[in-house]
Order: sequence, then C-alpha cells, then structure tokens
Amino acid sequence: MKHIDEPRLETDLGYRFEYLAEFTGFGAEDIEVIHGAAPLLAPLVPVLVDAVYDKLHSYDATWRHFVPRQSGYEGEVPGSVHELPIDHPQIAFRKQHLGRYLERLVTVPYDAKMVTYLDTVGRMHTPAAGSGSIKVPLVQMNALLGFVADAVNGVILGADLPLEAKTAAVRAFSKLLWIQNDLISRHYTAAAAPQSG
Repeated sequence: MKHIDEPRLETDLGYRFEYLAEFTGFGAEDIEVIHGAAPLLAPLVPVLVDAVYDKLHSYDATWRHFVPRQSGYEGEVPGSVHELPIDHPQIAFRKQHLGRYLERLVTVPYDAKMVTYLDTVGRMHTPAAGSGSIKVPLVQMNALLGFVADAVNGVILGADLPLEAKTAAVRAFSKLLWIQNDLISRHYTAAAAPQSG
C-alpha cells in the first residue's frame, strides 16, 4: 500500500497533480492521445466556444458573472445582465480566453507550468485571483465543466475514427477534465474551510 501525505496534497500542487494523475491513470499515453486530438479539436474550438457561451447566456445564474469588469478587459462594461448581449466586447474578450484554454489542453506539454495553469483556471473564478468582484459559485463551475466535457466527447464520438481511437480519446479527456475539476474545486473548499483561531 502506497502512503499518501494527505496534508501535502493541500499545500503542494505538483504532489497533488501527481497523485490525481496516478490515481486516475492519467499518464503519458493519455497525453499523447490528447495531443493527437489537436488536429481534430483545434479547428472546432470556435464552435465549442460559441456553444459554451450560448449555454452560459441562457441562464441568468451564469450570465451575471460576466457583468463585472473581467480581469485584463479595458473596454466598456455593461450595467446589468440585461445590458450584456452575447456579442458584447467583454464577451468576445472572455471567448478568447476560453479558446486559448481549449487550445492549450491539446497542444501544451503537461509539465509544472501547465499544472500551474490548470490550477489558476480554478482560482481565477474566485476572489482569490483576477477581479475581486468575481466569485462564480462552484455549482456553476461544475455545470460548465460538465457541458464542456460533453461537448468534447460529442466531437470525439462524432469523428470518423476507429472505435479504439475514440475510446482512448474519451477516456483521456475524461481523466484530464476530472483532474481539472479537482483543481477548480480545491479553491472553493479552501475558501470554505473554517479558520483556526
């Protein structure tokens, strides 16, 4: 039986990622499959991004998080959710971020820099990073990641690929997105943890 230093899982990002990768079986073969999916997924990133934002726009509980100024956005901000059309410049700015995220998933080496990036994706949706006025509830993050996972799986399963390749890709992306989910959730559980005093 392998010993896991549980307190270290909360303080050492690399250790946490290694544990999650080992536990889920996310390894070099999965990364190779994910990188191999780049020619299939990269051209569809704009379609995936539009689908995600169409879904986000269909609920006030998700769309309201785009009203405050987004970190790095310099343009005009809307006054309310009703003044934020899907073609607003701030939404175009956010769409670029999501597009770059999806492209990175299929092109960048899964090294310490990428692990830090995946962790930052979780942190930036809390007041701990980015704009202090943005705190996306965990339920909205889970809903979004579930939608993204289904969209990616839909692209893979609809591709003209042998069954073995589809199976490998769905499994690899499933493991990766569960790890991403943990690296999102950890910032919510840390914020909710009682302070010792």
